[in-house]
Amino acid sequence: MTGKFYFECTDCGAVYKPEEVTYLCPACEKKNIPAGPPYGVLKTIFFYEQIREKYKEHLFRNLQANHFIDLLPIHHLKSMPVLKVGNTPLYHYGVEDEGTMAIHLYLKDDSQNPTFSFKDRASALISAYAAENKLDTIITASTGNAGSSLAGICASQGQKAVILVPATAPKAKLTQIVMYGARVIPVDGNYDLAYDLSIKASKKFGWYNRNTAYNPLTIEGKKTVAYELYSQMKHSLPDRIFVPVGDGVIISGVYKGFEDLLRVGVIDKMPVIVAVQALGSSNVVNNIDNEVFVAMRSNTLADSISVDVPRNFRMAKKFILQYEGEKLSVSDEEIIAASALLSSKTGIFAEPAAATAYAGFLQYLWNGLLEPDSRNVVLLTGSGLKDLDAVQPVMDIPKAVKPDIESVEKFLKASL
Repeated sequence: MTGKFYFECTDCGAVYKPEEVTYLCPACEKKNIPAGPPYGVLKTIFFYEQIREKYKEHLFRNLQANHFIDLLPIHHLKSMPVLKVGNTPLYHYGVEDEGTMAIHLYLKDDSQNPTFSFKDRASALISAYAAENKLDTIITASTGNAGSSLAGICASQGQKAVILVPATAPKAKLTQIVMYGARVIPVDGNYDLAYDLSIKASKKFGWYNRNTAYNPLTIEGKKTVAYELYSQMKHSLPDRIFVPVGDGVIISGVYKGFEDLLRVGVIDKMPVIVAVQALGSSNVVNNIDNEVFVAMRSNTLADSISVDVPRNFRMAKKFILQYEGEKLSVSDEEIIAASALLSSKTGIFAEPAAATAYAGFLQYLWNGLLEPDSRNVVLLTGSGLKDLDAVQPVMDIPKAVKPDIESVEKFLKASL
């Protein structure tokens, strides 16, 4: 097969040229039903041996010098948005363990992307691919982050964006979408209904669809975080990476990035990746060991990972089982407490979905599940400013004092 890459079906293993298929495997797609995770999600495969032969020595450094274009399904870096996406900070903290600094915590802060979320990684690549293929309108369904991300990235590229969101999406995220100039369509229903409706709209109007998992390139955009982590950790691997999970695309992207590095010969093992879900929306971790997928109705304040039908469940499950990943779920109370602790201890204000990963790390820490001297990464996927309502239960904003020093002194004494 010629070209730069090809697609491989996660379920049946069928192989397709990029010009033969855009979204799902045509054969497996026929088995899909609305109440279950889709069959036929495609994995993007590169010609790894050719890449290894091309660069030979100093393989990773050469890949990085070319901004990993050899491992991206686009032809030109100039197709990418002018906004700075990725290369987000990795902060190192020591966590006390019986008086020592034996356990290391690294926070990957993707709230510093242009629209303040991890979703910009996928939107940037989708936008670049659309630009190279002269597709001027991109549609997506979103609980907020993917929609505001696509809207912002498209605004920077002069592309049109159409965003379908549940009517209950947080106001801050809706505000972003509108201010970026996208066409927002509120849907009287949940994310899953908006998702299905966006696919119907893309077929009817001929728009390019960004939906997670449905479009295989979303995974390719999100995988870039793995390359950055390997670089930022001085060409070494962390022991564990805690990832918030909703539809299964982010964790699949993290796995795919490290799998690329495995297959091209940069690394020789996979780090342990921990899937962390909200207890009220844990359809991925609850079904990993099940032969038949059984969905539960989602109910969590972490709206970005609140999903009834995880669209990339089958690929995520395959990755987790193949590479012996770990999984857990945390309650909404644990998520909000983790968000408050994270903010007060580190200065990073994360939205509930991102704080979910930190809550998972804390559960491991407090239960003695982390090895001494281990290096643990928590993936923080979005800013807390995107959903202020969720943290109101832990907010205690005092009443105003009179503008005199006596009132200030009285206030300080009362607050001790």
